[in-house]
Amino acid sequence: MSKYSIGVDYGTLSGRAVLVNVETGEELASSVYEYPHAVMDEKLPSGKKLGHDWALEHPQDYIDVLANTIPAVLKESGVSPDDVIGIGTDFTACTLVACKADGTPLCFLPEFKDEPHAYVKLWKHHAAQDKANKLNEIARERGEKWLDNYGGKISSEWAIPKIWQVLDEAPEVYAAADRFIEAADWIIWQLCGVETRNSCTAGYKEMWNKKTGFPSNDFFAALDPRLADVVDTKLSRNIIPLGSKAGEITEAASKLTGLNVGTAVAVGNVDAHVCVPAVGIDGPGKMLAIMGTSTCHMLMGTEEHQVPGMCGVVEDGIMPGFAGYEAGQSCVGDHFAWFIDNCLPASYYEEAKAQGKNIHKFLREKAEVMKPGESGLLALDWWNGNRSILVDVDLTGMLLGMTLQTKPEEIYRALIEATAYGTRMIIENFREHGVAVDEFYASGGISQKDPMTMQIYADVLGIPVKIAGSLQGPALGSAIFGSVAAGSAKGGYDSVFDAARVMGKVRDTIYTPIPENVELYNKLFAEYRLLHDYFGRGANDVMKRLKAIKKSI
Repeated sequence: MSKYSIGVDYGTLSGRAVLVNVETGEELASSVYEYPHAVMDEKLPSGKKLGHDWALEHPQDYIDVLANTIPAVLKESGVSPDDVIGIGTDFTACTLVACKADGTPLCFLPEFKDEPHAYVKLWKHHAAQDKANKLNEIARERGEKWLDNYGGKISSEWAIPKIWQVLDEAPEVYAAADRFIEAADWIIWQLCGVETRNSCTAGYKEMWNKKTGFPSNDFFAALDPRLADVVDTKLSRNIIPLGSKAGEITEAASKLTGLNVGTAVAVGNVDAHVCVPAVGIDGPGKMLAIMGTSTCHMLMGTEEHQVPGMCGVVEDGIMPGFAGYEAGQSCVGDHFAWFIDNCLPASYYEEAKAQGKNIHKFLREKAEVMKPGESGLLALDWWNGNRSILVDVDLTGMLLGMTLQTKPEEIYRALIEATAYGTRMIIENFREHGVAVDEFYASGGISQKDPMTMQIYADVLGIPVKIAGSLQGPALGSAIFGSVAAGSAKGGYDSVFDAARVMGKVRDTIYTPIPENVELYNKLFAEYRLLHDYFGRGANDVMKRLKAIKKSI
Protein backbone atom coordinates (compact mmCIF):
# COMPACT_ATOMS: atom_id res chain seq x y z
CA MET A 1 0.00 0.00 0.00
CA SER A 2 1.37 3.42 -0.97
CA LYS A 3 2.17 6.00 1.69
CA TYR A 4 1.51 9.73 1.54
CA SER A 5 2.49 12.99 3.17
CA ILE A 6 0.75 16.35 3.29
CA GLY A 7 2.36 19.74 2.88
CA VAL A 8 0.62 22.94 3.96
CA ASP A 9 1.92 26.24 2.62
CA TYR A 10 0.87 29.47 4.33
CA GLY A 11 1.17 32.43 1.97
CA THR A 12 0.33 36.10 2.29
CA LEU A 13 -3.35 35.82 1.32
CA SER A 14 -4.17 32.11 1.52
CA GLY A 15 -3.08 28.68 2.72
CA ARG A 16 -2.88 25.61 0.51
CA ALA A 17 -2.42 21.91 1.12
CA VAL A 18 -1.14 19.21 -1.21
CA LEU A 19 -1.25 15.44 -0.70
CA VAL A 20 1.76 13.64 -2.18
CA ASN A 21 2.74 10.03 -2.84
CA VAL A 22 6.08 9.71 -1.04
CA GLU A 23 7.24 6.89 -3.34
CA THR A 24 6.77 8.83 -6.60
CA GLY A 25 6.30 12.52 -5.77
CA GLU A 26 2.92 12.44 -7.50
CA GLU A 27 0.53 15.11 -6.21
CA LEU A 28 -2.88 13.53 -5.85
CA ALA A 29 -4.89 16.45 -4.51
CA SER A 30 -4.59 20.10 -3.52
CA SER A 31 -6.84 22.63 -1.81
CA VAL A 32 -6.63 26.38 -1.25
CA TYR A 33 -8.31 28.43 1.49
CA GLU A 34 -8.40 32.22 1.22
CA TYR A 35 -7.90 34.07 4.51
CA PRO A 36 -11.24 35.71 5.41
CA HIS A 37 -9.44 38.59 7.15
CA ALA A 38 -6.84 38.91 4.34
CA VAL A 39 -4.05 41.40 5.14
CA MET A 40 -5.11 44.09 7.58
CA ASP A 41 -3.10 47.13 6.52
CA GLU A 42 -5.68 49.87 7.03
CA LYS A 43 -7.90 48.79 9.93
CA LEU A 44 -8.71 46.02 12.41
CA PRO A 45 -11.91 43.96 12.15
CA SER A 46 -13.44 46.41 14.65
CA GLY A 47 -12.75 49.29 12.29
CA LYS A 48 -9.88 50.72 14.33
CA LYS A 49 -7.47 52.49 11.99
CA LEU A 50 -3.87 51.37 11.57
CA GLY A 51 -0.85 53.58 10.99
CA HIS A 52 1.48 53.85 7.99
CA ASP A 53 3.32 50.67 6.91
CA TRP A 54 1.32 48.29 9.11
CA ALA A 55 0.48 44.76 7.91
CA LEU A 56 -1.38 42.44 10.27
CA GLU A 57 -3.15 39.10 10.02
CA HIS A 58 -5.60 37.11 12.13
CA PRO A 59 -4.36 33.75 13.48
CA GLN A 60 -7.84 32.24 13.27
CA ASP A 61 -7.36 32.21 9.50
CA TYR A 62 -4.37 29.90 9.94
CA ILE A 63 -6.40 27.42 11.98
CA ASP A 64 -9.18 27.55 9.41
CA VAL A 65 -6.69 26.59 6.70
CA LEU A 66 -6.04 23.31 8.52
CA ALA A 67 -9.73 22.70 9.11
CA ASN A 68 -10.62 23.22 5.45
CA THR A 69 -7.74 22.14 3.24
CA ILE A 70 -6.63 18.90 4.88
CA PRO A 71 -10.09 17.27 4.94
CA ALA A 72 -10.50 18.49 1.35
CA VAL A 73 -7.35 16.77 0.03
CA LEU A 74 -8.20 13.58 1.89
CA LYS A 75 -11.68 13.58 0.35
CA GLU A 76 -10.50 14.48 -3.16
CA SER A 77 -7.76 11.86 -3.23
CA GLY A 78 -9.69 9.12 -1.48
CA VAL A 79 -6.58 8.40 0.58
CA SER A 80 -7.17 6.97 4.03
CA PRO A 81 -5.66 8.84 6.97
CA ASP A 82 -4.14 5.47 7.88
CA ASP A 83 -1.79 5.85 4.90
CA VAL A 84 -0.77 9.46 5.62
CA ILE A 85 2.56 9.13 7.43
CA GLY A 86 3.53 12.77 7.94
CA ILE A 87 2.71 16.43 7.57
CA GLY A 88 4.95 19.44 7.08
CA THR A 89 4.11 23.13 6.98
CA ASP A 90 5.76 26.35 5.88
CA PHE A 91 5.05 30.02 6.41
CA THR A 92 5.98 33.44 5.17
CA ALA A 93 8.57 34.93 7.51
CA CYS A 94 9.06 36.81 9.66
CA THR A 95 5.39 36.50 10.62
CA LEU A 96 5.19 37.00 14.37
CA VAL A 97 2.55 35.83 16.87
CA ALA A 98 2.25 37.27 20.37
CA CYS A 99 0.70 34.62 22.60
CA LYS A 100 0.27 33.21 26.10
CA ALA A 101 2.23 30.25 27.49
CA ASP A 102 -0.39 27.82 26.20
CA GLY A 103 -0.20 29.23 22.67
CA THR A 104 -3.36 31.37 22.82
CA PRO A 105 -2.83 34.47 20.65
CA LEU A 106 -3.34 37.70 22.56
CA CYS A 107 -5.83 38.95 19.97
CA PHE A 108 -8.14 36.07 20.99
CA LEU A 109 -8.46 37.62 24.46
CA PRO A 110 -11.32 40.12 24.99
CA GLU A 111 -9.04 42.73 26.54
CA PHE A 112 -6.82 42.82 23.45
CA LYS A 113 -9.26 42.33 20.56
CA ASP A 114 -9.02 46.05 19.68
CA GLU A 115 -5.25 46.34 20.19
CA PRO A 116 -3.25 46.28 16.92
CA HIS A 117 -0.08 45.02 18.60
CA ALA A 118 -1.91 41.91 19.77
CA TYR A 119 -2.44 40.68 16.20
CA VAL A 120 -0.02 38.80 13.99
CA LYS A 121 2.61 41.04 12.42
CA LEU A 122 2.97 39.87 8.83
CA TRP A 123 6.35 39.67 7.11
CA LYS A 124 5.70 42.95 5.28
CA HIS A 125 4.85 44.92 8.41
CA HIS A 126 7.31 47.81 8.03
CA ALA A 127 6.17 50.08 10.84
CA ALA A 128 9.17 49.03 12.95
CA GLN A 129 11.70 50.58 10.54
CA ASP A 130 12.85 53.12 13.14
CA LYS A 131 13.66 50.24 15.47
CA ALA A 132 15.59 48.41 12.74
CA ASN A 133 17.56 51.58 12.00
CA LYS A 134 18.46 52.00 15.68
CA LEU A 135 19.34 48.31 16.06
CA ASN A 136 21.72 48.48 13.10
CA GLU A 137 23.31 51.68 14.38
CA ILE A 138 23.94 50.21 17.83
CA ALA A 139 25.21 46.91 16.42
CA ARG A 140 27.71 48.75 14.21
CA GLU A 141 28.85 51.00 17.08
CA ARG A 142 29.44 47.93 19.24
CA GLY A 143 31.26 46.06 16.46
CA GLU A 144 28.84 43.12 16.61
CA LYS A 145 30.40 40.47 14.34
CA TRP A 146 27.13 38.62 13.74
CA LEU A 147 25.81 41.60 11.76
CA ASP A 148 28.01 40.57 8.83
CA ASN A 149 26.04 37.33 8.53
CA TYR A 150 23.03 39.46 7.53
CA GLY A 151 24.70 41.64 4.94
CA GLY A 152 25.38 44.39 7.47
CA LYS A 153 21.73 45.26 8.13
CA ILE A 154 18.81 43.79 10.01
CA SER A 155 15.46 44.39 8.32
CA SER A 156 12.35 45.88 9.88
CA GLU A 157 10.59 42.73 8.67
CA TRP A 158 12.45 40.64 11.26
CA ALA A 159 11.54 39.60 14.77
CA ILE A 160 13.51 41.86 17.09
CA PRO A 161 12.45 45.20 15.51
CA LYS A 162 8.83 44.02 15.62
CA ILE A 163 9.11 42.92 19.26
CA TRP A 164 10.84 46.17 20.18
CA GLN A 165 8.01 48.14 18.55
CA VAL A 166 5.51 46.30 20.74
CA LEU A 167 7.56 47.04 23.86
CA ASP A 168 7.89 50.70 22.96
CA GLU A 169 4.34 51.41 21.78
CA ALA A 170 2.26 48.91 23.79
CA PRO A 171 4.22 47.78 26.89
CA GLU A 172 1.09 46.18 28.32
CA VAL A 173 0.98 43.85 25.31
CA TYR A 174 4.66 43.03 25.70
CA ALA A 175 4.10 42.23 29.38
CA ALA A 176 1.09 40.03 28.61
CA ALA A 177 2.89 38.06 25.90
CA ASP A 178 4.54 34.98 27.37
CA ARG A 179 5.91 34.19 23.92
CA PHE A 180 6.69 35.88 20.65
CA ILE A 181 6.85 33.06 18.15
CA GLU A 182 7.08 32.69 14.41
CA ALA A 183 3.77 31.66 12.86
CA ALA A 184 5.79 28.82 11.28
CA ASP A 185 6.35 27.45 14.78
CA TRP A 186 2.98 28.49 16.23
CA ILE A 187 1.04 26.40 13.70
CA ILE A 188 3.19 23.35 14.56
CA TRP A 189 2.29 23.99 18.21
CA GLN A 190 -1.39 23.78 17.25
CA LEU A 191 -0.81 20.45 15.47
CA CYS A 192 1.30 18.58 17.99
CA GLY A 193 0.78 20.45 21.25
CA VAL A 194 4.49 21.14 21.74
CA GLU A 195 6.25 24.48 21.40
CA THR A 196 9.20 24.15 19.03
CA ARG A 197 11.49 26.67 17.35
CA ASN A 198 12.96 25.82 13.95
CA SER A 199 16.53 26.66 12.96
CA CYS A 200 15.48 28.35 9.71
CA THR A 201 13.43 31.21 11.16
CA ALA A 202 15.72 31.46 14.19
CA GLY A 203 18.73 31.80 11.93
CA TYR A 204 17.36 34.08 9.25
CA LYS A 205 14.85 36.16 11.21
CA GLU A 206 15.97 36.16 14.89
CA MET A 207 19.77 36.57 14.56
CA TRP A 208 20.53 33.09 15.95
CA ASN A 209 23.68 31.24 14.87
CA LYS A 210 24.30 27.50 15.13
CA LYS A 211 27.80 28.03 16.57
CA THR A 212 27.41 31.20 18.64
CA GLY A 213 23.70 31.31 19.51
CA PHE A 214 21.89 34.64 19.89
CA PRO A 215 23.54 38.03 20.35
CA SER A 216 24.47 38.71 23.97
CA ASN A 217 22.05 39.96 26.61
CA ASP A 218 24.27 43.04 26.80
CA PHE A 219 23.47 43.83 23.19
CA PHE A 220 19.74 43.58 23.76
CA ALA A 221 20.09 45.74 26.89
CA ALA A 222 21.91 48.33 24.77
CA LEU A 223 18.82 48.50 22.56
CA ASP A 224 16.51 48.93 25.55
CA PRO A 225 17.20 47.77 29.13
CA ARG A 226 13.76 46.11 29.14
CA LEU A 227 14.94 43.83 26.28
CA ALA A 228 17.93 42.45 28.18
CA ASP A 229 16.29 39.07 28.80
CA VAL A 230 14.09 38.96 25.69
CA VAL A 231 15.56 35.68 24.42
CA ASP A 232 15.00 33.79 27.67
CA THR A 233 11.65 35.29 28.60
CA LYS A 234 9.94 35.77 25.21
CA LEU A 235 11.77 33.54 22.71
CA SER A 236 13.73 30.31 23.30
CA ARG A 237 17.28 28.98 23.05
CA ASN A 238 16.02 25.49 22.24
CA ILE A 239 16.40 25.56 18.46
CA ILE A 240 15.57 22.40 16.47
CA PRO A 241 17.21 21.55 13.11
CA LEU A 242 15.23 21.39 9.88
CA GLY A 243 14.24 17.85 8.93
CA SER A 244 13.50 16.96 12.55
CA LYS A 245 10.25 15.60 13.89
CA ALA A 246 8.47 18.18 16.05
CA GLY A 247 5.91 15.76 17.44
CA GLU A 248 2.72 13.98 16.48
CA ILE A 249 -0.87 14.94 15.71
CA THR A 250 -2.82 15.42 18.94
CA GLU A 251 -6.41 14.44 19.64
CA ALA A 252 -7.52 18.05 19.14
CA ALA A 253 -5.60 18.38 15.87
CA SER A 254 -7.01 15.06 14.68
CA LYS A 255 -10.56 16.34 15.16
CA LEU A 256 -9.64 19.54 13.32
CA THR A 257 -7.91 17.94 10.33
CA GLY A 258 -9.10 14.35 10.02
CA LEU A 259 -5.54 13.03 10.35
CA ASN A 260 -4.81 10.16 12.71
CA VAL A 261 -3.51 10.80 16.20
CA GLY A 262 0.21 10.01 16.11
CA THR A 263 0.85 11.16 12.53
CA ALA A 264 4.37 12.64 12.36
CA VAL A 265 4.67 16.45 12.26
CA ALA A 266 7.80 18.07 10.86
CA VAL A 267 9.48 21.06 12.46
CA GLY A 268 8.25 24.32 10.94
CA ASN A 269 9.90 25.87 7.90
CA VAL A 270 9.86 28.99 5.71
CA ASP A 271 8.00 29.07 2.40
CA ALA A 272 11.00 30.03 0.29
CA HIS A 273 13.54 27.73 1.90
CA VAL A 274 11.30 24.69 1.80
CA CYS A 275 10.99 25.07 -1.98
CA VAL A 276 14.62 24.09 -2.60
CA PRO A 277 14.17 20.32 -2.27
CA ALA A 278 10.87 20.59 -4.17
CA VAL A 279 12.85 21.28 -7.37
CA GLY A 280 15.41 18.59 -6.58
CA ILE A 281 18.25 20.98 -5.70
CA ASP A 282 20.75 19.13 -3.54
CA GLY A 283 23.99 21.12 -3.87
CA PRO A 284 25.68 24.54 -4.16
CA GLY A 285 25.64 27.13 -6.93
CA LYS A 286 21.98 26.66 -7.86
CA MET A 287 19.76 29.66 -7.13
CA LEU A 288 16.02 29.20 -6.70
CA ALA A 289 13.76 32.24 -7.03
CA ILE A 290 10.29 31.78 -5.54
CA MET A 291 8.27 34.32 -7.47
CA GLY A 292 4.93 35.49 -6.15
CA THR A 293 3.77 38.73 -4.57
CA SER A 294 7.44 39.10 -3.63
CA THR A 295 10.48 37.02 -4.56
CA CYS A 296 12.86 35.12 -2.31
CA HIS A 297 16.21 33.95 -3.68
CA MET A 298 17.63 30.78 -2.13
CA LEU A 299 21.15 29.54 -2.69
CA MET A 300 23.50 27.05 -1.03
CA GLY A 301 27.27 27.26 -0.73
CA THR A 302 30.03 25.12 0.71
CA GLU A 303 31.16 27.79 3.18
CA GLU A 304 29.95 31.01 4.78
CA HIS A 305 30.81 34.29 3.04
CA GLN A 306 29.80 37.72 4.30
CA VAL A 307 27.85 39.29 1.44
CA PRO A 308 26.69 42.91 1.88
CA GLY A 309 22.94 43.32 1.59
CA MET A 310 21.97 39.65 1.68
CA CYS A 311 19.16 38.63 4.00
CA GLY A 312 21.40 36.14 5.72
CA VAL A 313 23.68 33.14 5.63
CA VAL A 314 22.80 30.31 8.01
CA GLU A 315 24.61 27.02 8.47
CA ASP A 316 22.14 24.21 7.65
CA GLY A 317 19.59 26.97 7.02
CA ILE A 318 18.14 25.31 3.92
CA MET A 319 19.50 21.76 3.84
CA PRO A 320 22.00 20.01 6.12
CA GLY A 321 25.70 20.36 5.40
CA PHE A 322 25.53 23.61 3.42
CA ALA A 323 25.59 27.31 4.13
CA GLY A 324 22.17 28.57 3.13
CA TYR A 325 22.03 32.04 1.60
CA GLU A 326 18.89 34.16 1.29
CA ALA A 327 18.15 37.35 -0.61
CA GLY A 328 14.88 38.83 -1.80
CA GLN A 329 12.78 41.45 -3.52
CA SER A 330 9.87 42.95 -1.61
CA CYS A 331 7.62 43.66 -4.58
CA VAL A 332 7.21 41.53 -7.70
CA GLY A 333 3.72 40.15 -8.33
CA ASP A 334 2.33 42.92 -6.14
CA HIS A 335 4.07 45.31 -8.50
CA PHE A 336 2.34 43.99 -11.60
CA ALA A 337 -1.05 43.73 -9.89
CA TRP A 338 -0.77 47.35 -8.71
CA PHE A 339 -0.31 48.51 -12.28
CA ILE A 340 -3.23 46.50 -13.66
CA ASP A 341 -5.53 47.55 -10.81
CA ASN A 342 -4.71 51.23 -10.94
CA CYS A 343 -3.26 52.31 -14.27
CA LEU A 344 -5.13 50.73 -17.17
CA PRO A 345 -7.70 52.73 -19.16
CA ALA A 346 -11.23 51.39 -19.46
CA SER A 347 -10.69 50.79 -23.17
CA TYR A 348 -8.21 48.02 -22.41
CA TYR A 349 -10.73 46.16 -20.27
CA GLU A 350 -13.38 46.61 -22.94
CA GLU A 351 -11.10 45.30 -25.70
CA ALA A 352 -9.98 42.35 -23.58
CA LYS A 353 -13.60 41.47 -22.88
CA ALA A 354 -14.48 41.72 -26.57
CA GLN A 355 -11.66 39.27 -27.35
CA GLY A 356 -12.74 36.91 -24.57
CA LYS A 357 -9.44 37.29 -22.69
CA ASN A 358 -8.68 38.15 -19.09
CA ILE A 359 -6.86 41.44 -18.66
CA HIS A 360 -3.54 39.81 -17.68
CA LYS A 361 -3.39 37.71 -20.84
CA PHE A 362 -4.50 40.65 -22.98
CA LEU A 363 -1.81 42.93 -21.56
CA ARG A 364 0.93 40.30 -21.83
CA GLU A 365 0.12 39.74 -25.51
CA LYS A 366 0.62 43.43 -26.16
CA ALA A 367 3.86 43.54 -24.18
CA GLU A 368 5.53 40.37 -25.39
CA VAL A 369 5.88 41.49 -29.02
CA MET A 370 8.10 44.40 -27.96
CA LYS A 371 11.87 44.30 -28.19
CA PRO A 372 14.14 45.14 -25.24
CA GLY A 373 14.60 48.90 -25.07
CA GLU A 374 11.88 49.62 -27.62
CA SER A 375 9.77 51.57 -25.13
CA GLY A 376 12.58 53.84 -23.96
CA LEU A 377 11.50 53.14 -20.38
CA LEU A 378 13.42 52.08 -17.30
CA ALA A 379 11.99 51.42 -13.83
CA LEU A 380 13.23 50.81 -10.30
CA ASP A 381 11.30 47.97 -8.65
CA TRP A 382 10.97 49.48 -5.18
CA TRP A 383 7.20 49.89 -4.85
CA ASN A 384 7.46 48.11 -1.49
CA GLY A 385 11.02 49.10 -0.62
CA ASN A 386 14.23 47.19 -1.35
CA ARG A 387 14.98 44.00 0.55
CA SER A 388 18.24 43.05 -1.16
CA ILE A 389 20.80 44.40 -1.58
CA LEU A 390 20.05 47.84 -0.14
CA VAL A 391 17.84 46.62 2.75
CA ASP A 392 15.79 49.80 2.88
CA VAL A 393 11.99 49.85 3.10
CA ASP A 394 11.92 53.64 2.72
CA LEU A 395 12.93 53.43 -0.94
CA THR A 396 10.09 53.78 -3.44
CA GLY A 397 9.41 52.98 -7.07
CA MET A 398 10.46 55.00 -10.09
CA LEU A 399 9.67 55.07 -13.82
CA LEU A 400 11.92 56.95 -16.24
CA GLY A 401 11.59 57.81 -19.94
CA MET A 402 7.86 58.39 -20.41
CA THR A 403 6.53 60.52 -23.25
CA LEU A 404 3.08 61.41 -24.54
CA GLN A 405 3.34 58.34 -26.77
CA THR A 406 4.00 55.88 -23.90
CA LYS A 407 1.50 53.01 -23.82
CA PRO A 408 0.31 50.98 -20.80
CA GLU A 409 1.88 47.77 -22.13
CA GLU A 410 5.24 49.53 -22.35
CA ILE A 411 5.05 50.51 -18.69
CA TYR A 412 3.91 47.00 -17.76
CA ARG A 413 6.89 45.44 -19.52
CA ALA A 414 9.28 47.97 -17.97
CA LEU A 415 8.05 47.00 -14.49
CA ILE A 416 8.63 43.31 -15.26
CA GLU A 417 12.10 44.09 -16.59
CA ALA A 418 12.87 46.06 -13.42
CA THR A 419 12.26 43.00 -11.26
CA ALA A 420 14.59 40.99 -13.51
CA TYR A 421 17.27 43.67 -13.14
CA GLY A 422 16.78 43.51 -9.36
CA THR A 423 17.41 39.77 -9.43
CA ARG A 424 20.53 40.30 -11.55
CA MET A 425 21.82 42.80 -8.97
CA ILE A 426 21.42 40.13 -6.32
CA ILE A 427 23.21 37.48 -8.40
CA GLU A 428 26.11 39.77 -9.27
CA ASN A 429 26.42 40.81 -5.64
CA PHE A 430 26.78 37.17 -4.58
CA ARG A 431 29.35 36.46 -7.30
CA GLU A 432 31.37 39.56 -6.43
CA HIS A 433 31.67 38.28 -2.84
CA GLY A 434 32.73 34.72 -3.53
CA VAL A 435 29.41 32.85 -3.75
CA ALA A 436 28.90 31.00 -7.02
CA VAL A 437 25.61 31.22 -8.93
CA ASP A 438 25.82 28.81 -11.86
CA GLU A 439 22.20 27.79 -12.40
CA PHE A 440 18.84 29.50 -11.97
CA TYR A 441 15.51 27.89 -11.09
CA ALA A 442 12.11 29.57 -10.70
CA SER A 443 9.11 28.50 -8.68
CA GLY A 444 5.81 30.13 -7.72
CA GLY A 445 2.81 31.27 -9.71
CA ILE A 446 4.61 33.67 -12.03
CA SER A 447 7.04 30.96 -13.17
CA GLN A 448 4.15 28.66 -14.03
CA LYS A 449 1.81 31.13 -15.71
CA ASP A 450 3.91 33.79 -17.43
CA PRO A 451 6.27 32.64 -20.22
CA MET A 452 6.98 36.23 -21.26
CA THR A 453 8.32 37.14 -17.84
CA MET A 454 10.46 34.02 -17.61
CA GLN A 455 12.00 34.70 -21.04
CA ILE A 456 12.77 38.27 -19.94
CA TYR A 457 14.52 36.86 -16.85
CA ALA A 458 16.59 34.46 -18.97
CA ASP A 459 17.60 37.30 -21.28
CA VAL A 460 18.40 39.73 -18.46
CA LEU A 461 20.34 37.16 -16.40
CA GLY A 462 22.05 35.63 -19.39
CA ILE A 463 21.60 32.07 -18.11
CA PRO A 464 18.88 29.44 -18.70
CA VAL A 465 15.87 29.48 -16.40
CA LYS A 466 14.52 26.12 -15.23
CA ILE A 467 10.95 25.88 -13.94
CA ALA A 468 9.67 24.01 -10.90
CA GLY A 469 7.65 20.91 -11.72
CA SER A 470 4.94 21.64 -9.18
CA LEU A 471 2.30 24.36 -9.13
CA GLN A 472 2.60 24.25 -5.34
CA GLY A 473 6.35 24.32 -4.74
CA PRO A 474 6.36 25.25 -1.04
CA ALA A 475 3.55 22.80 -0.25
CA LEU A 476 5.44 20.02 -2.05
CA GLY A 477 8.59 20.96 -0.14
CA SER A 478 6.68 20.80 3.12
CA ALA A 479 5.34 17.38 2.15
CA ILE A 480 8.94 16.28 1.53
CA PHE A 481 9.89 17.35 5.05
CA GLY A 482 6.77 15.60 6.35
CA SER A 483 8.00 12.35 4.80
CA VAL A 484 11.38 12.84 6.50
CA ALA A 485 9.70 13.46 9.87
CA ALA A 486 7.97 10.09 9.48
CA GLY A 487 11.23 8.30 8.63
CA SER A 488 11.92 5.22 6.57
CA ALA A 489 10.46 2.92 9.21
CA LYS A 490 7.03 4.42 8.47
CA GLY A 491 7.51 4.44 4.70
CA GLY A 492 9.17 7.86 4.42
CA TYR A 493 12.81 8.92 4.29
CA ASP A 494 15.64 9.41 6.76
CA SER A 495 17.25 12.23 4.75
CA VAL A 496 15.82 15.28 2.99
CA PHE A 497 18.32 14.65 0.18
CA ASP A 498 16.91 11.16 -0.40
CA ALA A 499 13.37 12.51 -0.33
CA ALA A 500 14.18 15.41 -2.68
CA ARG A 501 15.69 13.13 -5.30
CA VAL A 502 12.46 11.15 -5.48
CA MET A 503 9.77 13.72 -4.74
CA GLY A 504 11.34 16.90 -6.17
CA LYS A 505 10.86 17.79 -9.83
CA VAL A 506 11.33 20.36 -12.60
CA ARG A 507 9.44 20.84 -15.85
CA ASP A 508 10.88 19.98 -19.25
CA THR A 509 10.47 23.64 -20.23
CA ILE A 510 13.71 25.64 -20.05
CA TYR A 511 13.91 29.32 -21.04
CA THR A 512 17.17 29.89 -22.91
CA PRO A 513 18.69 33.36 -23.33
CA ILE A 514 18.26 34.94 -26.78
CA PRO A 515 21.68 36.42 -27.72
CA GLU A 516 20.44 39.65 -29.31
CA ASN A 517 18.17 40.29 -26.32
CA VAL A 518 21.01 39.60 -23.90
CA GLU A 519 23.13 42.25 -25.65
CA LEU A 520 20.38 44.87 -25.37
CA TYR A 521 19.57 44.01 -21.76
CA ASN A 522 23.23 44.30 -20.79
CA LYS A 523 23.06 47.96 -21.91
CA LEU A 524 19.76 48.55 -20.10
CA PHE A 525 21.02 46.85 -16.94
CA ALA A 526 24.03 49.16 -16.87
CA GLU A 527 21.59 52.09 -16.76
CA TYR A 528 19.49 50.37 -14.09
CA ARG A 529 22.58 49.88 -11.96
CA LEU A 530 23.44 53.59 -12.18
CA LEU A 531 19.93 54.56 -11.04
CA HIS A 532 19.95 51.84 -8.36
CA ASP A 533 23.11 53.24 -6.80
CA TYR A 534 22.19 56.90 -7.28
CA PHE A 535 18.81 56.68 -5.53
CA GLY A 536 19.62 53.75 -3.25
CA ARG A 537 23.06 54.51 -1.82
CA GLY A 538 22.62 58.08 -0.60
CA ALA A 539 23.55 60.27 -3.55
CA ASN A 540 19.96 61.44 -3.79
CA ASP A 541 17.57 60.62 -0.94
CA VAL A 542 14.58 62.27 -2.60
CA MET A 543 12.47 59.12 -2.15
CA LYS A 544 12.93 59.26 1.61
CA ARG A 545 12.31 62.99 1.75
CA LEU A 546 9.05 62.60 -0.14
CA LYS A 547 7.99 59.78 2.17
CA ALA A 548 8.80 61.92 5.22
CA ILE A 549 6.65 64.74 3.87
CA LYS A 550 3.82 62.28 3.27
CA LYS A 551 4.03 60.99 6.84
CA SER A 552 4.04 64.52 8.24
CA ILE A 553 0.72 65.45 6.68
